[in-house]
Amino acid sequence: MTEPVLFQIEGAVATVIINRPDQRNALDAAAKALLLERLRQAAGDEAIRAVVLTGAGSAFCVGQDLGEHAQALAADPATAFDTVDEDYNPVITLLATMPKPVVAAVNGTCVGAGLSLALACDLRVLSSAAKLGTAFSGIGLTCDSGLSVTLVGAVGQARAAQLMLLGSIFTAEEAVGWGISGIIADPAKTVGAAIELAEGLAAGPTRAFAETKALLNAASSATLAEALAAESAAQHRLGLTSDHQNAVTAFLRKEQPTFSGS
Repeated sequence: MTEPVLFQIEGAVATVIINRPDQRNALDAAAKALLLERLRQAAGDEAIRAVVLTGAGSAFCVGQDLGEHAQALAADPATAFDTVDEDYNPVITLLATMPKPVVAAVNGTCVGAGLSLALACDLRVLSSAAKLGTAFSGIGLTCDSGLSVTLVGAVGQARAAQLMLLGSIFTAEEAVGWGISGIIADPAKTVGAAIELAEGLAAGPTRAFAETKALLNAASSATLAEALAAESAAQHRLGLTSDHQNAVTAFLRKEQPTFSGS
């Protein structure tokens, strides 16, 4: 059988592909488990310096496999949502905190927990044909997988409330206009554009990117004093890296710096 999540490495970039195109990349138990495993593999491999997350076929991800969810409800409604803590939350946390950049190649439909996955990534490349939405209210649920934080952070509380309560579908152009993404690509070139972006990031100062991710993740709850202290500590750590020291030398020599990720 074809694996529900594919994993490809080219140079310093790993591409993780949710591979259930006939189900629009809906996530069942096997897909969720393998997605977490592959992301952990990418996070733990120091030779991988950037990651692309995408979906096979015409969808990025439509979230939870509702057929599986219906079975879980029938078995025991009290435990049907254990998957949020056991599967979705670890995946979202890993995307947001792994010490290297993650680019979402939103190649098509991106709704529900699929939207949560895309927003947990650091950058997004959206197909011009992509359709996005929260979807949860349409099946009598609230959001999960961090969407109450990431969507508000991207578009603001008022628009996030509108999108969550009304469940409106929106376009790639609207997403960019609202702040969700800065890059729109031709549908046939979306994944390639995301990989190209990731290749550029993989050639950059990986440890500086990791520190930046940590600071941004803490920003919404940090006081100014806490942010200043965290920034200072991060700069002190980065000042000891070869990448910083070599880049300063290159700058003074009017040369283009080369980053090794160390």
